[in-house]
Amino acid sequence: MSPATELGVPFVDLDELSLDRQLLSEVPIELMVRYSFLPLERRAEGALVVAFADPDDMAALDALEGLLDTPLEIRAAAPDAVERALRRAGAGERILASVQETFGVATAAGGEQEEGLTLASLAADSGHPIVRLVDTTVLNALERRASDIHIETRDDGVWIKYRIDGVLYPAMEPIELRHHDAIVSRVKVMSDLDIAEKRVPQDGRFKLNLQGRTVDFRVSIMPAIHGEDAVIRILDKESLADEFSGLRLDALGFTAEDMRMIRKYMREPYGMFLVTGPTGSGKTTTLYAALSEIRTEEQKIVTIEDPVEYQLAGVTQIPVNEKKGLTFARGLRSILRHDPDIIMIGEIRDPETASIAVQSALTGHLVFTTVHANNVVDVIGRLLNMQVEEYQFVAALNCVLAQRLVRLICPHCRRPVEPTAELLEESGLSPEDLAGADLYEGAGCAECHDTGFQGRTVISELLDLSDTVREMILARRPTSEIKRQAASEGIVFLRDSALARVRAGVTTLQEINKVTFVD
Repeated sequence: MSPATELGVPFVDLDELSLDRQLLSEVPIELMVRYSFLPLERRAEGALVVAFADPDDMAALDALEGLLDTPLEIRAAAPDAVERALRRAGAGERILASVQETFGVATAAGGEQEEGLTLASLAADSGHPIVRLVDTTVLNALERRASDIHIETRDDGVWIKYRIDGVLYPAMEPIELRHHDAIVSRVKVMSDLDIAEKRVPQDGRFKLNLQGRTVDFRVSIMPAIHGEDAVIRILDKESLADEFSGLRLDALGFTAEDMRMIRKYMREPYGMFLVTGPTGSGKTTTLYAALSEIRTEEQKIVTIEDPVEYQLAGVTQIPVNEKKGLTFARGLRSILRHDPDIIMIGEIRDPETASIAVQSALTGHLVFTTVHANNVVDVIGRLLNMQVEEYQFVAALNCVLAQRLVRLICPHCRRPVEPTAELLEESGLSPEDLAGADLYEGAGCAECHDTGFQGRTVISELLDLSDTVREMILARRPTSEIKRQAASEGIVFLRDSALARVRAGVTTLQEINKVTFVD
C-alpha cells in the first residue's frame, strides 16, 4: 500500500494535467524544486492545492505552509511525474533567469571591455556565479531538448542561444559584455582548453554525470571581431541508446511507400544505398535506423564516422581521426580487410573515398553512405565530379534518398488557421491547391516553450534507378531530363512531400518554405 493510500491523500496523474501557467508564476521556482511539488489550483478561500512527490513528509509540508503563508490541500503524485511537470513548466529557464540577474542585462554597446573575473577566482570558488550560470545553461539546454548551445559575442553583449528542432532560440536576455571572458574561460576550463589562447580556434570536449547518465559535449571556440564565440554540441548518447537500439524507420516519419522502397533496398545483397541532404537533415539517424532493422549476429557491420555520435550494439564503429592520419579513405581500405558484410561510411567527401566506396559496392558489400547535395538528381553530378566512372557508379548504386526535417506543430496548442494571400504567394500556391485541406498552427504553450512546435519529422524523395534512368546517366543527359523521367516514373519530390505534411495538418507552410525550394 502506498503512503498516499495510507494517508487518504488523493492521487493525481500530472502527465494528464494541463499546467496553470499563471499559478506557476506566482510560486517561487526554488521552492517547487527544493520540495518537489507543483501547484495545481487556488481555492476561492485562499487555500492552495499542490501535488507532492512525498506527501507523508509532514515536516516538509509544515515548512512549506509557513514559507508560502497559505494553507495547503495535498495531492500525491509520482516523483518522476513531478520532475517531468517541472521541466514542462520551464523550471530550468526560471532558475536561469534568476541566475542571470547577477550579471545584468546588456542595454547598449559600451567602449572597451572591462576586466572580467579571473581564472583564479573561478578555480577557487566552484560556487561562483559564472560557474552557476554556465552549469545552469547546460542543464536547461538538456531540459529543452537542445542539440547545441551557442555563445555569441556582439558589440551589445553576450547572447546565449539554444538550437531546438533545428532552430535557434534565445536562452535568456543578453548579458553584459564585461562577463564575456569569464563565461568563455569557464567553458574552456570544462573542456581542458588553453584559456590564454584567444587568437586561433580550439576544439575540445567534456562529460557530465547527470541523473545517473553520462552526457558528452563537444566544444568549438572561435575568435570573432568582438571576442571569442563558443558552440557546445550536446551528445546525450546514453539517453538515446535505448531509442537507437529499437529505432525503426516508422519512428522517423517516412511515408508507407517510401518505407517499403527503403526496406527493399537496404536488404539488397550488395550495392550502394545513398542518402543526401544538408547538415542536420537527419541523414545519420536514417542510416542508424536502417542498420538497427537489418543487423543480425550472422553479419558483420562496420561503420566509419566523423565522429561516432551514437553507439549501436553489435556494430563495429570507427571514428575518423585526421590529425593521426585516419581518414575516411584510409579507414575504409582497412575495413575491407576485416571481411565486412555491410559498411556504413559517414560521408563521401573526396574522390578517393568515392572510388573505394563504389568499388566496395561492386565487390559484394552493401554500402550505406551520405553525400551533401540538394536533391537526388544533384547527387549524380556530385559523384561524377569526384571522378567516379559513370558505368561503375551506375552499376553500384541501388537508390538515392534525399531528405529534410520539418518541425511538427505542437499537439497541445494546435489550432486551425487560414493562410493569407501573401503566404500563398510566397509558397507558390493558389487557394485551389489547398482546397479541402485544414491548415493548422501552434499558438504556443508551456509544453512547447511558446514555440508552437514540438519535435520534427522527415520529408523525403527516393530515386529508384530504373534502366531508363541508368541509361540517361551513362549518356550524360542533363539533370533536367533525368528529373522529368523520374517524375514520369512516379517519384515524389521533396516539395510535394512537404506539401503533403501541410495538408495533413502536421506542419506549416512557413516551415516547409524554409527547407524546400518554392516551385
